Amino acid sequence: MRCLPDPRCCRGRRHPLAYVLALAACSVLAGAKSLTAIAEWAADAPDRLLLHCGAMLRDPERPYRAPSEATVRRVLQRIDGDALDEAIGSWLTARADDSRAAGQDEHSPSRPVRAAVAVDGKSVRGALRADGRRVHLLSALRGDGVVLAQREVDAKSNEITAFRPLLDPLDLTGAVVTFDALLTQTDHARFLVEEKDAHYIAVLKGNHPTLHALVKNLPWKEVPLMDRTRTAAHGRDEIRRLKAVTVPGLPFPHADQALQIVRRRGTVRTGHRCRSGALFAFSITHRTPSHVKARG
Repeated sequence: MRCLPDPRCCRGRRHPLAYVLALAACSVLAGAKSLTAIAEWAADAPDRLLLHCGAMLRDPERPYRAPSEATVRRVLQRIDGDALDEAIGSWLTARADDSRAAGQDEHSPSRPVRAAVAVDGKSVRGALRADGRRVHLLSALRGDGVVLAQREVDAKSNEITAFRPLLDPLDLTGAVVTFDALLTQTDHARFLVEEKDAHYIAVLKGNHPTLHALVKNLPWKEVPLMDRTRTAAHGRDEIRRLKAVTVPGLPFPHADQALQIVRRRGTVRTGHRCRSGALFAFSITHRTPSHVKARG
């Protein structure tokens, strides 16, 4: 947080920026839904909690003071949201990497496991812009649950323009980046492989009709099953079947593999069952028996 620029004037600062932000985060986790509620929660917080959040000694009669509602309002309205997301993401990543390194044993596999990074958008509940529309964020989530980066999507734009600025500061060497059909763009594929030295798995839908039709019409019945998983939770029973095949000359940058996932989902209570499938193009090298390779 020390590298995060403070939007307040230097004169008259009574509380460190990190202290105000920490209290705001804790109060929201405790249920505060407005700036006034944040300030009231902080005013009622015990001294021990204020100390752990970064309070400074100001008054001998009450060692630690909480920021006022006006201070909280000024900080949260003026703070650079993207810079704050980057600072928190870097801190969480460093902590997760240290914990993972400490937990590794001497008998870990010699072959490195590729890091998985999922890029997806979400509308924030309870956060509205001045025009009444909900705040929309694009996030990069690592496979272990750590949010590596997060960026607000401009109201006059969409997730496509936020994709590169979101991932540009990250070290994605050797990682596998997944994203939905909206973000399946040729520029994104080139950016990941040529500039970030990463791989990708891209969802194929109607926005790439030629590529989608080509992959859909592959001889999937001849492709051997690579993986089958079954999960039962929340009253649903789901079976997933995965197949992958080499397809030389796919009309998409650096893609020479195709992936098919077929889901069979059933509702335990009603017995209703449904089947759905998804197609993907990806840049990870995979060997497939020659008799099932697609013909050019």
